[in-house]
Amino acid sequence: MRRISRRTRFSQAVVAVSVIALAAVGCGESSTKADSDKASTSADGKYSGKGIGLAYDIGGKGDQSFNDAAYAGFQKAEKEFGMGGRDIEPQDGESDADKIQRLEQLAKAGYNPIIGVGYIYAPAVKEVAAKYPKITFGVIDDEQVKAANVADMVFSEEQASYLAGVAAAKASKAKHVGFIGGVDIPLIHKFGAGFKQGVQSVDPKIKIESQYLTETPAEGGFSSPDKGKEAASGQIEKGADVIYHAAGLSGQGVISEAAAKKVWAIGVDSDQYNQSALKNYKDYILGSALKNVGGAVYDLAKSVYEGKPLTGVQRGDLKSGGVGFADSNPKYKAMTDVVAAVEKAKQDIIDGKVTVKTTD
Repeated sequence: MRRISRRTRFSQAVVAVSVIALAAVGCGESSTKADSDKASTSADGKYSGKGIGLAYDIGGKGDQSFNDAAYAGFQKAEKEFGMGGRDIEPQDGESDADKIQRLEQLAKAGYNPIIGVGYIYAPAVKEVAAKYPKITFGVIDDEQVKAANVADMVFSEEQASYLAGVAAAKASKAKHVGFIGGVDIPLIHKFGAGFKQGVQSVDPKIKIESQYLTETPAEGGFSSPDKGKEAASGQIEKGADVIYHAAGLSGQGVISEAAAKKVWAIGVDSDQYNQSALKNYKDYILGSALKNVGGAVYDLAKSVYEGKPLTGVQRGDLKSGGVGFADSNPKYKAMTDVVAAVEKAKQDIIDGKVTVKTTD
């Protein structure tokens, strides 16, 4: 088993979905130049696949968050290695069988590696990886698939969320903050737990609103901006003046409502201050709890391209640069006491002085 010694550092560049011109290759699919009949070959002849196969999570490309972070890594690998690839959108109400079919389609076409963006792909990756042992598979946000050709790409989301909690607590004038999770599942509870602990490390008396939009992903918790907007409106009415979301595409509704009511929002996964689709709200995005999904995608693609595929659990945390807190907003940088508190919290976690909880 080979592990990543250091994560690719966060890029501060905007994830511009329009950078690469994509051609339609079927329902819900797009591709780059790798759709030619000729496979990509590395200079030393170690790689001869057709490129990266990327299957998106709920919300799809354009969520300005989780999926777009994966796409950024896809783009970077395509640019640096000329690997090309194919990325495929999810469909509404799809089953595990649909995901299996999607991954098998990529495998049969010769894509390598093939990455499922989100824990919902774990069953499909487990089944398809067993059928194609010479192809490397990756699954993001799940570490249950144990196979010689599978990389489980997971993160210490609770650490980044702790920093978001510190920032929220220090920036709040009302001493009242909020957390909105997309779906009521253990993964999103990690975000909520870290945020709560971070807030309370600053002031245990600060009031914290906490809400999950839906019980299951199928109900739209990660893909419904209207649900995020409604939840944010309710928390703001109760008095929250800083709201942190971990809700994928639904988070766009949280951010837009925060901006409309002139309170702070904290983004997630990508640096949402720098997302073009959110530019009208950027002045109210205090920062973002970062998860370097793009770096994980890039690292796996690089390892396959170089003939030394990563396998097993690959965890990104604060120490490795796999998670962090974005400071792109000049208004945030001007809050020197907030910045100092976040930096101290970050170092305390790295040094082992603070252990962040993963459950509420």
